[in-house]
Amino acid sequence: MFWGSRLWSSVPSDIVEARAGAKGADRSGEGVVRSRFDEAVAHYVGLPKVELHLHLEGAIPLDALWTLMAKYGGDPDVVDRSQLEDRFAYRDFAHFLEVWNWKNQYICEVEDFTLIAEAVARDLARQNIRYVEAFYSPSDFARHALGTQEITMAVRRGLDRVPDVEVALIADLVRNRGAEHGMRNLAEIAEVRDAGVIGIGIGGSEAEFPPEPFARVYERARAQGFHTTAHAGEGAGATSVWGAVRDLRAERIGHGTRAGEDADLLEYLADRQVPIEMCPLSNVRTAVVPSLREHPVRRYAEAGLLVTVNTDDPKMFGNTLAEEYAGLETVLGMSRDAVHELMLNGIRGSWLPASRKDDMVAAFRHDGV
Repeated sequence: MFWGSRLWSSVPSDIVEARAGAKGADRSGEGVVRSRFDEAVAHYVGLPKVELHLHLEGAIPLDALWTLMAKYGGDPDVVDRSQLEDRFAYRDFAHFLEVWNWKNQYICEVEDFTLIAEAVARDLARQNIRYVEAFYSPSDFARHALGTQEITMAVRRGLDRVPDVEVALIADLVRNRGAEHGMRNLAEIAEVRDAGVIGIGIGGSEAEFPPEPFARVYERARAQGFHTTAHAGEGAGATSVWGAVRDLRAERIGHGTRAGEDADLLEYLADRQVPIEMCPLSNVRTAVVPSLREHPVRRYAEAGLLVTVNTDDPKMFGNTLAEEYAGLETVLGMSRDAVHELMLNGIRGSWLPASRKDDMVAAFRHDGV
């Protein structure tokens, strides 16, 4: 079903006002706009897509998560699938992180990572997503006495069962655990880089754990040949983005939503074509922005930033990549051609070799992007 009911119910006024004029709009007006939205979703479902900001643990299909919950005794407050869906509603970003940790208690054994990786990959393939650079957070599972290396290999086994989508891995060092832990985690990741780990990043509580202390970790990662990204401008403002690009020298910025708080920063990002991994519906769900209509993604794209659009944690937010693109068109009023360019930006901002980028852009254009 297109556009999860939780998400649709949160933004109908955006849709009506942006696409139907909405002067005295009634239920029939909303129905017309919703029909336009569904048409747009169908268009984007049919096109090949790339995703650069997807968290493996936030993309677990609910059937797979329900299986894991049953395996480990479940939660007495979550007795059916409907209540599981309701669990994924958030007051703010801090509450989202609480729910993230709650979910992770049901991923306890090495084989669980193979199960979820395969389930995620099959879901991506069904959406016609061809290439993904996906985060995974092995250090989140130290409480289960699981090592980074065995988690990584288990994830790769699951991904390799689905040849219809190519998934490269980005290890999230999890900023909450500090830079010293990040350095140790990086050393562990380097041992299994042949499992398709191409980069590192830092997620977690951005407001409490700024990027600057991780400068040496990022320097070491670059020396080892890893690509680098950093979550910044989501849970904190423009200062955090400056820290990511200046101190960490991150190649890409995850989210970057609040970069617009500093006009000089926007100019810097545009001039240097730093890829921005924007996640509009995620930002609405975690209350980083009040509504999709107020999200800065269109403004940043029109200001010349290299904007990519992604889902972040799609099974925790109820969104798909096709719905993200349809929202740009029907809520923010972007033209279909402009949205297609953002789709191609996913390739341009990826860490694929230049020759593969060129080939993929040509193939996507041939397929209608």
